[in-house]
Amino acid sequence: MRSAPFRRIKAAESLATVTTNQEYTCPPASADRAVRPVTDKEFGLFQKLIYEKAGIYLAAPKRALIDARLAKRIRELGLDSFAAYYHHVVDDRDGAELIQLLDRISTNETHFFREPRQFEFLGTRIVADWTAKAAAGMRSRRIFVWSAGCSTGEEPYSLAMTLREHFLPSAGWEIEILATDLSTRVLDCARTAIWPIAKAEEIPPKYLERFMLRGKSAQAGKMKMTPEIRSMVRFERLNLNDDVYPVSGNFDLILCRNVLIYFDGPSRLRVIHRLLNYLAPSGYLFVGHAESLNGVTNQVRPVMPTVYVHAGNQHPLNPEMHAHSWRAGPMP
Repeated sequence: MRSAPFRRIKAAESLATVTTNQEYTCPPASADRAVRPVTDKEFGLFQKLIYEKAGIYLAAPKRALIDARLAKRIRELGLDSFAAYYHHVVDDRDGAELIQLLDRISTNETHFFREPRQFEFLGTRIVADWTAKAAAGMRSRRIFVWSAGCSTGEEPYSLAMTLREHFLPSAGWEIEILATDLSTRVLDCARTAIWPIAKAEEIPPKYLERFMLRGKSAQAGKMKMTPEIRSMVRFERLNLNDDVYPVSGNFDLILCRNVLIYFDGPSRLRVIHRLLNYLAPSGYLFVGHAESLNGVTNQVRPVMPTVYVHAGNQHPLNPEMHAHSWRAGPMP
């Protein structure tokens, strides 16, 4: 019988034995420089195009990013300048090359359980809130979560592991996580759910043993998420700068972390209000450590730094910050 390429990571294995510097399964965007540097005029063309299509504003210091990340694509296409590539993108009627462009300029740094305080809040305060409301018949046992800007999948899979620990199918709970990103390249990587074993050090041991498989033979030096967790997450391409999102329903929790910083003020405001259109009346919103919604909208209220709750939520989860009661709102 042919042995499986992945096996469970045992509790007895220390992280030191499973963390090695293996090559990352998902290749990063190339940094080759095969053509002459981008000119001021050419940078201006790409700056305007990327802002119009993705809402991402590239300030002058980002000129080196354009220069480095697009050079290989220009060489692959047999073109001789950034100007020629710009015209190739805008003349492409089906938009495929625009997607290639946005894939290459996207920044996709991410980690499992990034911003631990938020995951601690999720695993304690939010879990307690949802559990109590379900027991009181105030909400269903279906949980909908959206990871907006999911990159290579570490964020939505971290959410899935955390939620699965507390909300079991045997108790009637169903969990659905939508994970979206602008980049098709990182989404393809996320769907494989395979990472270098070195990233095991980012995952709490209890989750590593229960939800992660270690590669063998040809897959040595890699790890893969179990089918149980993979089945909870659905990956889709979505441009947060679009006027309408192909998303339906209300989400109990939305994460848009370390994404808003790439938008300028007007674009950021538009994205925030679009996201809040999909937040359930008792839902939560997590943003990145360098992001804040204070003074931006009255649709949500801060619970702790980077964590917000819908203004209609009826329970103040942080009495020290908000002594008064939340307004009661309809349940999802």
